[in-house]
Amino acid sequence: MNTVITPEKIQLPVGAVLKLLGNWQEYQRMLLQLGDRSLPRIKYRPGEILLMAPLPEHGRDVSLLSLVMITLLDHLNRRYDSFTPITMSLPEISGIEPDYCFYIENWRAVVGKKRIDWENDPPPDLVIEVDVTSYSDINDYLVYKVPEVWLLKNKHLLVYKLQGESYVLGESSYFPNVREIVQQCLQIASEQTTSEAIRWLRNFLR
Repeated sequence: MNTVITPEKIQLPVGAVLKLLGNWQEYQRMLLQLGDRSLPRIKYRPGEILLMAPLPEHGRDVSLLSLVMITLLDHLNRRYDSFTPITMSLPEISGIEPDYCFYIENWRAVVGKKRIDWENDPPPDLVIEVDVTSYSDINDYLVYKVPEVWLLKNKHLLVYKLQGESYVLGESSYFPNVREIVQQCLQIASEQTTSEAIRWLRNFLR
């Protein structure tokens, strides 16, 4: 498949990442052109637009991480709401599509909402990003002040915590040993299946 970017068509080969010069209005036009399509992924930074067509590995790892998160939250009997796909945007500043996001402390703020006002509503308490193609950048979430970001890179989970105006590596506020849990789940999923990894996790939590 060839890369095609025209007013009528947006098409990228699987695994491709494309960076274009562009402004907010051009980003908005591309969003409208993509409509309800979840692929390719698209993000905006001042002066540039990035497009990415994920590999199958990306989708599998996102599914596993989100199931790990849901299993842990259910084990702790926590209330939460989750979203995927979702576009976070601040006009002229940022547009980004996290792989998965969770409202845990602030679940009441989004219950029943069809749209989230990113300028006034609280950000997700936790965002999941899987980076297979060097598309993800932890600093994309600074303008939204997301408290915690899980970034899976090279099959290792990095937990970033917001401290002041920057992100630092640390332990999850919700699950202190989550990196070890995710590593074990990744190994089981690679050798067997995602379902077996989640079964192991449920047994581990008993």
